[in-house]
Amino acid sequence: MDFEKSINNVVAKFFGTKHERDIKLLQPKVAETNALAAEYERLSDEDLAAKTPELRAIVAERLKNADPAEKEYREQLQAAIEPVIVPAFAAVREAGRRKLNMRHFDVQLIGGIVLHEGKIAEMK
Repeated sequence: MDFEKSINNVVAKFFGTKHERDIKLLQPKVAETNALAAEYERLSDEDLAAKTPELRAIVAERLKNADPAEKEYREQLQAAIEPVIVPAFAAVREAGRRKLNMRHFDVQLIGGIVLHEGKIAEMK
């Protein structure tokens, strides 16, 4: 058992833990969301509110030929939603900053993305 633990420690040092690798995969989406911050700050309240129907329309357009009864619908839904994740999180972050005077931290964006992916997220 000690040998297995030692091997796991060596592997973790070179490649990182599963958790660290998962976080590394999410960092580009967080960076893209952060890159949209200045653009979304310049939007009026009305323009920011208009982002939701705009993003919904994109998803609806991508799903127009999808049948919820099909076995592959879940994958089609995921593929339709994926392109709007970053702008949706950017809009939510900006709305939170304006209405609650609180800005979501990057770790909160990561938590939201993880939940969106159907995984469990524990935040302290």
